[in-house]
Amino acid sequence: MTDPTPAPPAYYRAADVAQMLRCSQWWIKEQARNRRIPYTWIGGSYLFTPEHVTEIVRRFEVQPVEPAATIPSPRRRTYDTGETAPVVQLRARIPRRARVNGDTNAA
Repeated sequence: MTDPTPAPPAYYRAADVAQMLRCSQWWIKEQARNRRIPYTWIGGSYLFTPEHVTEIVRRFEVQPVEPAATIPSPRRRTYDTGETAPVVQLRARIPRRARVNGDTNAA
């Protein structure tokens, strides 16, 4: 004969959820404290069901705004003229201790 009572739900502690989601335990507890994520409060600790974890992932999921192919590269940004942006060559400054008599261009 089978037992008529249902099995109790599996609960995860904040540390377990943090490990699953690859974030800090502090972040999980902070989100729960601020009621941004679902949780169960039993015995003075935050407990999470598998459904809670799924909902946490769903709430913080970010969807792309545009297809990736249409987003221009920041280095190749074109202006209204259709030309590519000029490339600026940066040059490191000579350290102060290496300068001779205040000459900033000496190599």
